[in-house]
Amino acid sequence: MMNEPTVRIQKVRKDTVKIRLIIFAALAVILLVCSIFSDHLTPYDPYIQDLSNAKALPSAEHLFGTDQYGRDMLSRVIIGSRTSIYSTLILVAIITVIGTCIGIFCGWNGKWIDTVLMRISDVFLAFPGLVFALAVAGVLGGGLQNAIIALAAISWPKYARIARSQTLSLKETPFLKAARLSGSSTSKIIFKHILPNIVGPILVTSMLDIGTMMMELAGLSFLGLGAKPPTAEWGSMMSDTRGLMTTSPWITLSPGLAIFISVMIFNLLGDTIRDYVDPKSRRR
Repeated sequence: MMNEPTVRIQKVRKDTVKIRLIIFAALAVILLVCSIFSDHLTPYDPYIQDLSNAKALPSAEHLFGTDQYGRDMLSRVIIGSRTSIYSTLILVAIITVIGTCIGIFCGWNGKWIDTVLMRISDVFLAFPGLVFALAVAGVLGGGLQNAIIALAAISWPKYARIARSQTLSLKETPFLKAARLSGSSTSKIIFKHILPNIVGPILVTSMLDIGTMMMELAGLSFLGLGAKPPTAEWGSMMSDTRGLMTTSPWITLSPGLAIFISVMIFNLLGDTIRDYVDPKSRRR
């Protein structure tokens, strides 16, 4: 039995985690809403060039200054949030769904298909993710869509491993054996019994992956294998202006700051969700 002070400390920790969850979830929602309505939030047209006002210093008129073509950097950062954030969310959704489906299939059916797919996943996990993505994106020819495909091709094994291990642990439990003996179909067992029990770890992993995937997408764009100018995307914007870092650093630092803030919010949200879902993490 736990004594009263221990119970009180655990309650305080749980309440703290809830407050953190509300704060970071609210910040993430604000970020997503601003991305959706980015067209209406830009003070200037992000694609209109004004060479007479090129490389203007940050001021009350242009808070983040202007780039080498005289385009307002604040407007480009705001409009670029839609491409950067939603491309990342699409990528995370793709790898979560594909990896989870493969993991459940392997864990439930086993046999030779499990061996083949798991060995394939071992090959992908054996290489550094971004290096492998660079090779795949280079073969596909670059572009934002191909960058998403490249990262999806090398990122699904993590989810497949988690889903497979969770499925294997549930497969021999008494309630699943009872469901099979009662004549439940495989699809009913998977959607009614397996998925609800494994969605927690997968959701936490996907939330923690948002920041990582955003950085890797921006990295591919920075190296010329993602979004192409003049599309406003944070990684591409940094790549397009990296030569001005010594003379006009605000042009490159503006999208870099946007990436930093977004990644930090999603990482903190993922950590907080992990703490909230896993009671053991609150006992530390």
